[in-house]
Amino acid sequence: MNSFLRTRSSEYMHWAKTLQAARFNLGNSGVNAFPFCELSVRLEDLELSGASFYGWPPLQSALAKHLQVPPECLVQSVGTSLANHLALAVACDPGDDVLIERPTYELIVSTAEYLGARVRRFERPAEQRFGIDFGLLERALTPQTRLIVLTNLHNPSSAYLDDATLLRISELARSVGARVLIDEVYRDAVPLAQAQTDLPPLASAFHLADNILVTSSLTKVYGLSGIRCGWVLAQPDLADRMWRLNDLFGVIPAHAAERLSVLVFEQFERVSARARALLNTNRQLLNSFLASRDDLESWPLEAGTVSFPRLRSGRVEALCDILRNRYETTVVPGRFFDLPEHIRIGIGAPTEVTTEGLSRLGLALDDVR
Repeated sequence: MNSFLRTRSSEYMHWAKTLQAARFNLGNSGVNAFPFCELSVRLEDLELSGASFYGWPPLQSALAKHLQVPPECLVQSVGTSLANHLALAVACDPGDDVLIERPTYELIVSTAEYLGARVRRFERPAEQRFGIDFGLLERALTPQTRLIVLTNLHNPSSAYLDDATLLRISELARSVGARVLIDEVYRDAVPLAQAQTDLPPLASAFHLADNILVTSSLTKVYGLSGIRCGWVLAQPDLADRMWRLNDLFGVIPAHAAERLSVLVFEQFERVSARARALLNTNRQLLNSFLASRDDLESWPLEAGTVSFPRLRSGRVEALCDILRNRYETTVVPGRFFDLPEHIRIGIGAPTEVTTEGLSRLGLALDDVR
């Protein structure tokens, strides 16, 4: 066990850092980076160091207001991946059963295994548009289950779980003394997809039940990966344990990034409007493309930054090789999500990149027919 833990790594993240980049990148799951020049920032707004101990107070206040949570339930984190690590490490002990959806984001599974959890899986069936099959979930639960883990919006399909579904999952978890961890990093794409632009923010699942923990960040939907503004929402006793655990990892964050995060919340309407315009335009392009392809099994994307169609025939790896080498384009092979016959297509790139990337994906699909 100890040797395994020392050598654990993420195959997907290594691929994303070394092979995902291409002239036409449809592999990225986030919105294209928000340009720094479009933020209203003065030099005097920034400092290199500050009182960033257990949350820089102005950012802690801005996040609590944005998320409508008590500050004592909020743990700042360097991005969602570290937020997931903190939440998993505190919500389960080595040897505990952790029940994780399949397919899902590979880092969640790898992190749980690294922490020594006994990882069990429950299926989110493709034929049910990756919704929750409660029969499958109930059969996967055991008296030893201490945590159920899922993503909402679902990564890799962008399927949305409503509050009634999440409450039922919470009740099932409670029946065996477990908690629920929900990665909500793509959740804000739901209100951005609505025609009405003055809708209130979509409330976090954290508000539904006291056995639900939530992680998220500004990285994916808003194109703000560079400032690494992430968080965990948890009951105060768990939140305090996460702050103390983070002393072993991040210690204190980059203070300039904290200050930029506060400025983002002061200009949030502008940031949101950019993401809405880009995603709504690119989603229409993707849906038109998917409707034109009889070699991909899919359905229209209603909200989100990614789609996860199935290749009806042929090998995904051959498709990805042709796409990269002949057409300078990338998508994510489904093997990283335990479904090797699927591909994940991202729509967060600039519209001209998305347009050309989809065109080239069509050419590569024609080549592998």
